[in-house]
Amino acid sequence: MKKIQPLFSILVTLLIPLAIIMLGVRLLMTPFFLDVEYRMPGFPEDAFGFQLKDRLQWSKPSVEYLVNGAEINFLADLKFDNGISIYNERELSHMHDVKDVVQTLLKVWYVDLVVLGLLGLWAWRGNWLSDFLLGMKRGGFLTIGLLVAMAAFAATSFWQFFTWFHSLFFSGDTWLFEFSDTLIRLFPIRFWEDAVAYIGGFSIIVGLILALGLKLKSK
Repeated sequence: MKKIQPLFSILVTLLIPLAIIMLGVRLLMTPFFLDVEYRMPGFPEDAFGFQLKDRLQWSKPSVEYLVNGAEINFLADLKFDNGISIYNERELSHMHDVKDVVQTLLKVWYVDLVVLGLLGLWAWRGNWLSDFLLGMKRGGFLTIGLLVAMAAFAATSFWQFFTWFHSLFFSGDTWLFEFSDTLIRLFPIRFWEDAVAYIGGFSIIVGLILALGLKLKSK
């Protein structure tokens, strides 16, 4: 058993970054983030007339759709006062694709957390808690390293980073829209810049807490 404990410690290290980063992503997909983000200094006004109340009214169900069990009609049924749907067919198709990606990532995250929890319980019961904590500590450092590398990439060219990210999950140019489309009016590039900064900052802080805050007992 002692021979494989270091291997489980390495597994813990590899599982930690996903656990931390996806926690940041999940917290971002809440009404609270929208309430704060749209009120940030310098957040661009909508050139086509959306006010703060309009953005909050339409963005909240849009984000809720990504994490609930509803079908695309949840968004297709949203209409402006004049009866026109807030999203066109191309936007609805993209939101359906986004939901598939989000739901898959959330399922992977849940499995990640369950495995970490089971390993932690096993470590506690099997008297190899120090190896488990060492894995978490190294996972904190690994998270920091990954986020610093991604931040350097994003800082060089956020649009290139944004394009690369979408190419990982979506085919062709299905994620590109007109400036007059509701998706762009609700979620302009500034929104995504702030979202990436939030996820990165949150993940680095949690990584630092694990990397520097965990105290290991000598064996």
